[in-house]
Amino acid sequence: MTHIPFADLHRQYLEIKDEVLIEIEKVLMASAFTNGYSVNNFEVAFAEYCKTKFSAAVNSGTSALHLALSALDINKNDEVIVPANTFIATAWGVAYRGAVPVFVDCDAFNWEIDPSKIEKKITGKTKAIIGVHLYGQAFDIDSIAVLAKEHNFHLVEDACQAHGATYKGRMTGSMGNIGCFSFYPGKNLGTYGEGGAITTNDESIINRIKALRNHGSLIRYYHDDIGFNMRMGGLEGAVLNVKLKYLDRWNEKRKKIAQQYKSSIKNTKIKFQQVPDYTEPVYHLFVIAVEDREAFVNHLNKYDISPGFHYPVPCHLQKAFASLDYKKGDLPNSEYLADHCVSLPMFPELTDEEVLRVIDAVNGY
Repeated sequence: MTHIPFADLHRQYLEIKDEVLIEIEKVLMASAFTNGYSVNNFEVAFAEYCKTKFSAAVNSGTSALHLALSALDINKNDEVIVPANTFIATAWGVAYRGAVPVFVDCDAFNWEIDPSKIEKKITGKTKAIIGVHLYGQAFDIDSIAVLAKEHNFHLVEDACQAHGATYKGRMTGSMGNIGCFSFYPGKNLGTYGEGGAITTNDESIINRIKALRNHGSLIRYYHDDIGFNMRMGGLEGAVLNVKLKYLDRWNEKRKKIAQQYKSSIKNTKIKFQQVPDYTEPVYHLFVIAVEDREAFVNHLNKYDISPGFHYPVPCHLQKAFASLDYKKGDLPNSEYLADHCVSLPMFPELTDEEVLRVIDAVNGY
């Protein structure tokens, strides 16, 4: 019995190895190591893919979120609404600006930020909300956009897990004031190293971000803002230019695997994330919930299957945010998922035999 990993980047590399090495060699020969032509080409292609006017490549998804809030002039003691059920980086950008993350619970069924729980968190200090397209599934953007317009705050899409997902036919990253993406290696669109991007239809925002990522400078040695060194490397851009061509195909394979899981896993002890009609997910992760997680994981291990965990501690209970005085019981849906969620193997190169083995193992629990 061969091992089934949670993810396997080596298989994908073998599929595109020749193309990647050619593009890397071009960057090496041109010595275009920071920003440069490969990054510029990717920015144009990625904006076109996301159906936005502009994109700016940066060195990580975390930096994308940081720069987004910087460009929106989120400042010390401002409040930004953030879902508790997400990776911690969603809240880092808020903290880096000296602002206060105000955590909101997720919906009990679709596990995305719950619009009905947002309004009571809005105060006179609320300047933005970061909605997360979690696990590759879009949150209810329209419901939150109504609140943003009514209360005059910014809407940022954390699309770091949702490259190619849609909401009512619209691409994630194209509907808020700013969209933020990560190209961490394990993402649906990942580079070899670190990378991220911001998307927007606002030219003033993209120009500000391009300056901020480059030491606050659009013209060399002239610094209009206190900036950062958050540029994307040329090698990362080269890899992304190759991989972007394959993204839709890889996403379709993820969707096929997800449909197999959902149609063939019949174990009543397993809870699935519900998918509302308004979204077409791309299944960066396939997350389930089970009451006795430890027993379930031990069961999978007996079949030589490795699951993942996303995320075992919700943001509001992380030690880093202890000063905010949240306590267990404040956001019960997020806390339930932290204690009970498991991510099944999900990557486009899974074989049909491996998918069936995972299904059989889950049904046998």
